[in-house]
Amino acid sequence: MTYRVNLFKFFFSMDDHLFRIQKAEKIKNLWRVSGLLLLCSVIIYAWMAYLGMGTNLISTNAVNLTDAQYESSKFWFIIGRAAYGLLLSVIILFLPSLLFYLLTDIPYQKLMIMQQLVLVIMLVERMIWIPLAILIGLDWYVSPLSFGIIASYLTETPWIIYFFGAISLFQFSIIWLQVTYLRKLSETRKSLIWFTVILLHLVGWCLAAALAFTDTYMISGWFN
Repeated sequence: MTYRVNLFKFFFSMDDHLFRIQKAEKIKNLWRVSGLLLLCSVIIYAWMAYLGMGTNLISTNAVNLTDAQYESSKFWFIIGRAAYGLLLSVIILFLPSLLFYLLTDIPYQKLMIMQQLVLVIMLVERMIWIPLAILIGLDWYVSPLSFGIIASYLTETPWIIYFFGAISLFQFSIIWLQVTYLRKLSETRKSLIWFTVILLHLVGWCLAAALAFTDTYMISGWFN
């Protein structure tokens, strides 16, 4: 049986697609979809940078720069964010797939389909951040869909705010998707699947908080 990857249809008939993926002996369209998702990620992150999201440090130092220097700094900021989006998407697609491949009996290509779905959800979440940032001026870590806004009322510690800001309703939906997918396609114990998925996300949230915490200093170092 051959399964042709179609992420859009998957979300509307998950049980049917999970059954077909489980029975599939050959996967088609996998790398084309992966390439398209990587391209979308680069475009979204570059667009966010072009709209000025995260460029507050550059704008603060604009008075000390010539017009040419300021435009150059914006250009390299956009390039850097596009590269970051590409790297992040590559990690999301391939690293968890490898981890779950080592822990379960699921073929690597079928795990990549799961991570493609994860990446789609994450890109949708970032698209929702854009109007929140442009129209309301909210940073990603205080999105109304995350726990960061609650944490900001309880503490002023940046790392803690960033950590809870990385935990959103979208992240919970990703956890549910991964657990459902892995349980359907693998005989691995349910408790081990839950433990592995949650641990992976905890590590991811810690890394996101650490990157956000150091991001200010990194940008400041580049453009000061």
